[in-house]
Amino acid sequence: MGIVKQACYLTAASYFRALKEKLGDKKLPVRVIPGEVLNAMTEAASEVSKGGYFADFIVPAISGGAGTSINMNVNEIIANAALLKLGHKPGDYNVIDPTETANIFQSTNDVVPTALKVAVMFLLNDLETAINELRAGFEVLEGRYRDDLRIAYTQMQEAVPSSYGKLFSNYSDALSRDWWRVSKCYERIKVVNLGGSAIGTSVTVPRFFVMEVVQQLQQLTGLPVTRGENLNDTTSNLDSFVEVHAILKAHAVNLEKIASDLRLLASDLTGSAIKLPQLQVGSSIMPGKVNPVIPEFVISAAHQVYANDSLVSGLCGQGCLDLNAYVPLIGYSIIGSLKLLIASCRTMLTNMVAGLEVDTKTSLNRLLHSPAIATALSPYIGYHKAAEVAKLMKSTGKNIQEINTELKLLPAEKLEILLKPSNLLKAGYSLNDF
Repeated sequence: MGIVKQACYLTAASYFRALKEKLGDKKLPVRVIPGEVLNAMTEAASEVSKGGYFADFIVPAISGGAGTSINMNVNEIIANAALLKLGHKPGDYNVIDPTETANIFQSTNDVVPTALKVAVMFLLNDLETAINELRAGFEVLEGRYRDDLRIAYTQMQEAVPSSYGKLFSNYSDALSRDWWRVSKCYERIKVVNLGGSAIGTSVTVPRFFVMEVVQQLQQLTGLPVTRGENLNDTTSNLDSFVEVHAILKAHAVNLEKIASDLRLLASDLTGSAIKLPQLQVGSSIMPGKVNPVIPEFVISAAHQVYANDSLVSGLCGQGCLDLNAYVPLIGYSIIGSLKLLIASCRTMLTNMVAGLEVDTKTSLNRLLHSPAIATALSPYIGYHKAAEVAKLMKSTGKNIQEINTELKLLPAEKLEILLKPSNLLKAGYSLNDF
């Protein structure tokens, strides 16, 4: 809100200067705010944009009026801060009035949605970086454990041989898609209605202001904000927020999937070949028990994002005719989702991925004793014989080499070649393999 107000005051100052240059000493046909007042409000707005006076912002997130309470609270803060800068007392509104002066050429209906889009774009920058750093973290694990074999699971049952490199590549690629989608969010969210006034018709706003204020905001923020071609549409319809939040939800889905997988693979249920960093001393009553708190935080955050997505969709659909009255809670939900996702990516990288280890020897031994390995032999011995191998391995607990020796299926040397990671992990087989 502060940086949007700053853009408005700088543009208003340019407008009044242009009027004076055009009309000279003639009496101006509009009320002009003195330069020192605009300068004081610009300085106050800049301070607000950096977090100043936040204790004086008392409006809760859930409020009606399309954000009028938010806008007026900020106007009051800026007006009183500017009064103090000029040597006046707070509340001396005959000098600087929160509505007539601090709200010059503005409406709640264009300032609040624009401020929300600016806030979202700043947070999207942070999220994009956080996703890419987490993706790079999984890429490191992918390279480190590229040829280390593991049992892959389908329907939570042992399935076929795979590797930890492939597992971590699944996560790296999913996060690459998330990064790409989030990077495209700017195209959806960058169109603002600043200058559109109440419903986008720019009533009570000089044309000079309409044409210049968004460019001023672009310079202040360094963001690619652009003025909507149809300001009425940009004011009335908030479907861009629905689209952007849907992309945030997709990222939350990937984070939940990754966190759930690693929580399961690090659990006692699966033999814990994956070791997550131990960050909590343990249970409050069970000595030595260490909980997977980072995956559980990420899963919790993802479900909050899902809830927010339902709320954003529902309230954006509640827009009525020329305006949506529910921007405050829509904005609170989107910003909340962004902050949760940024925190999830950062804590996953720092407190889980960076310290994750794989017990490769245990994992390989489990694979060689698992019926899942028999699937890899079916092209050479046939499905039914491979099924017989799998059943014997399951009933006897013997490894594949021992069963192969008993049944005399393949020469030992041939089996060892087939069990090499380079053969088990390559894309399909060729006639040369036979």
